[in-house]
Amino acid sequence: MPFTKRLIVALVLATATAAFAAPTGTAQQAASAQCANRETPPPPVDTSEQPAPGQKAPPPLEVPEKPIGGDRLGECGLILPPNSAQPPSGITAASWLLADIDSGAVLAAYDPHGRQRPASVIKVLLAMVVAKELRGDLVVTASAEDTQQECTCVGLKDGGQYTVRQLLQGLLLTSGNDVAHTLARQLGGVPNALRKMNAMAKELGALDTRAVTPSGLDAPGTSTSAYDVGLIFRGAMKYDEFAQAIKLQQAQFPGRNGGTIMLNNDNRLLTSYQGAIGGKTGYTDDSQHTYVGAAERNGRRLVVVLLRGQQQPTHITNQAAKLLDYGFAMGPGGVGKLVDGAPQPKPKVTSTQENTETSNDSAAADSNSGRPTPTAFGTVGLPITAAAGIGLLAAVFLYIRNKRAKAARARRQAAQAAQGV
Repeated sequence: MPFTKRLIVALVLATATAAFAAPTGTAQQAASAQCANRETPPPPVDTSEQPAPGQKAPPPLEVPEKPIGGDRLGECGLILPPNSAQPPSGITAASWLLADIDSGAVLAAYDPHGRQRPASVIKVLLAMVVAKELRGDLVVTASAEDTQQECTCVGLKDGGQYTVRQLLQGLLLTSGNDVAHTLARQLGGVPNALRKMNAMAKELGALDTRAVTPSGLDAPGTSTSAYDVGLIFRGAMKYDEFAQAIKLQQAQFPGRNGGTIMLNNDNRLLTSYQGAIGGKTGYTDDSQHTYVGAAERNGRRLVVVLLRGQQQPTHITNQAAKLLDYGFAMGPGGVGKLVDGAPQPKPKVTSTQENTETSNDSAAADSNSGRPTPTAFGTVGLPITAAAGIGLLAAVFLYIRNKRAKAARARRQAAQAAQGV
């Protein structure tokens, strides 16, 4: 076969191969686009997330190329193991998750990586940083700024002294925003505390989460997901100061006018659900009702998360109880996993082996990454790939036609020259 014909055949085959390979990438992009809250929470309903004059809202957090915890957790509808019973009716949350705290198995979920607002459940992340960095018996003095935070508030006194343990109890039992500010200040100030909270979230693998206020009040750029809240709660339960505080039904706290007051835990499941071991509620106008809680039965500990829920027709904690019952009735399998840390980038390795071995290693790395294997024309989609192939074929055709035309002209000129001799 002449060289030019072989070249055309090779280009046609390459174009066909690229065209059939390209839809893998475009299908994944289309599936991601169908998830309404893949990048950001729903639009706010008030002005709480308007940037201050002269400032811009932070851009959305990057969406990981591969869903954290497993491919199925990238789905934005109901996610169940094969042959599972349907979840209970009456669950109003836009996103929810059920997981085993000890094994990390995600038992069931609904849009687990959909980005929502945390409200006060972000205080679990603050409490985790506090438990890691501050001694429980450390004495902290409240400031006037602490006492002036938008409430709910415990009722700190300007100049009042409290232990970190007492403040953690006020943070988790009654969701004190004044306490959140005091603890953030003790961590080096609010900006530094937020940096530590976000660094902790990233370390855990909670890549949908951005804390913008230590208390969970709405502000530009705030974000989390049901998956992340479950991951954060699981991590926090490893700290004894947190685990002890979150399960208290009541705690004594220094009163503003001397003596002590009694803090009552606002997590209803502690008194109404068998085996409840702690939880945290939250609410803002933009986030709606949020909840994370855990329970233990027969040596098995489950965590449940609900984001953007409603109190009607069933209270959010009663919805959590229904999901916990559902989870305890399920087997140990699942649809994904609460990871034990953020995925680490693969180190670059310089190989001295044969080129064929290097090519095989690269192909295996692409397969393990879960990304579409790049083709000669990339994975940008069938239309672009086909157009590129047609363009190449046209260029080759024009090149061959021009070459033949030049050869014909040369022959004619030679003949004319011969006749003129």
